[in-house]
Amino acid sequence: MSRNIPDESTCICILRDAGCKKRVITHCCTVGAVADEMLREIKADRRLVMAGSLLHDIGRSVDNGIMHALIGSEMVEKMGFSADLVNIIKKHTGAGLDDTDAEEMGLPPGDYMPRTIEEKIVAHADNLVSDNRVIGHVHSVERLRSKGAFRGAERMETLHWELSRLYGMDLDVIQDMIGEYPKLKWLSN
Repeated sequence: MSRNIPDESTCICILRDAGCKKRVITHCCTVGAVADEMLREIKADRRLVMAGSLLHDIGRSVDNGIMHALIGSEMVEKMGFSADLVNIIKKHTGAGLDDTDAEEMGLPPGDYMPRTIEEKIVAHADNLVSDNRVIGHVHSVERLRSKGAFRGAERMETLHWELSRLYGMDLDVIQDMIGEYPKLKWLSN
């Protein structure tokens, strides 16, 4: 398996070159800031998590619907990057999509569930960000419940507490630690 993983500044260039709007790039950088904080206490491959966080929504340059994750994973795969990075992007939606979710949403058969610690960190960092604002997990859980996505809401709640245990406290404290609108070091480049 290839270990070809772009560094953080290269990821920003890739997003721009792909045609991502500034709003999407800002969102990706905010997810990166949340993931970076998680990595202070959770042992994982930092370079992989940061690249996954920054590139997770690259597919939004083509599609803003549920297909963006699959499209983004295919884009990154065509660029020759690591299969681990491809999988992070493919599996970042919510706390993953089970076979029933994938079928209901019109996705082709495949594995859309985050399984590695890196996949889980990126998926949940994304759950803790709304646009460019760091939020508590309950906001995302309730949004899923309001749409009738009860299985997804339960998976998200479970993922939140799994990662919170590894972090050593409730991950909702990240908003207090880095701020509701954190400074995004990658956008100064």
